Amino acid sequence: MSIAKGKLIAIGGAEDKGTDLEKGEISRNNLNFFELGILRRIVNEVGGTDAHIEVITTASMSPFEVGDNYLNAFNKIGCKHIGLMHIRNREDASKAEYFERIKACDAIMFSGGNQMRLTSTFGGTNILEEIMRRYHEEEDFVVAGTSAGAMAMSNTMIYEGNATRAHLKGEVKITTGLAFMKDVIFDSHFEKRGRFGRLAQAVATNPSCIGVGLGEDTGMLITHGNQMEAIGSGLVVIIDGHDIRHSNIADIPDGNPISVENLKVHFCEKGNGYLVKERKFVAEVEQVVINDVTNR
Repeated sequence: MSIAKGKLIAIGGAEDKGTDLEKGEISRNNLNFFELGILRRIVNEVGGTDAHIEVITTASMSPFEVGDNYLNAFNKIGCKHIGLMHIRNREDASKAEYFERIKACDAIMFSGGNQMRLTSTFGGTNILEEIMRRYHEEEDFVVAGTSAGAMAMSNTMIYEGNATRAHLKGEVKITTGLAFMKDVIFDSHFEKRGRFGRLAQAVATNPSCIGVGLGEDTGMLITHGNQMEAIGSGLVVIIDGHDIRHSNIADIPDGNPISVENLKVHFCEKGNGYLVKERKFVAEVEQVVINDVTNR
């Protein structure tokens, strides 16, 4: 498959929606919501406040509440062309109305909830094929997702795994995601819910994949299907299993503690990045972009 021309924005959940404004505050972790917040970055990447963004609430069990929250948040930034797609099942996903809206919008955003609802609802559908086509062929098309919406973006997807038992073989459940990106595994609410162990086991089981642990109100902007830039107010943890030496994960029974040697770990804050194919930490993403343009 050709290199994707569009952009992915994977968010760890609980992104700032400007609700602090009601308390007389305008920032989270010193990032101004209007200027540097994640939703503002989505709007900037899609071309500004005149863009047409469709929010897909399929993963959520409270779709109307979630949809209204995003309407309010994007309206605070100045966006007026926000659509809500309350697709609840595969029958909904086959409706021509939704397909036409996907063809006409500038960006989509998958809300949080349950990532299995996304894969079981959209897998193999025309609407997913159209989103994938636009992501691969159109430079300005943006696919964003938060929490479950981010976790479903990769080909390899965690769908279950209790953090307190994630050090035991078999406790982390993996299936196939929506496959916008290969060779990565996204996890969300990473620090808040103590998910290092479960992402580490997922990577140890699939060492060709890079683990991307997304903190809350934090995300990765991904261009060319490879170059990642950390955005938002928190931390992104990268787990690389390419150089694993010892691993007992294939030999022990389920329920036993795993043993893994030589996992590599990187911490990324806003402005740091990571190159997936090269497995390389990048201190300043802007400098990489400049060099890339210069070398063309």
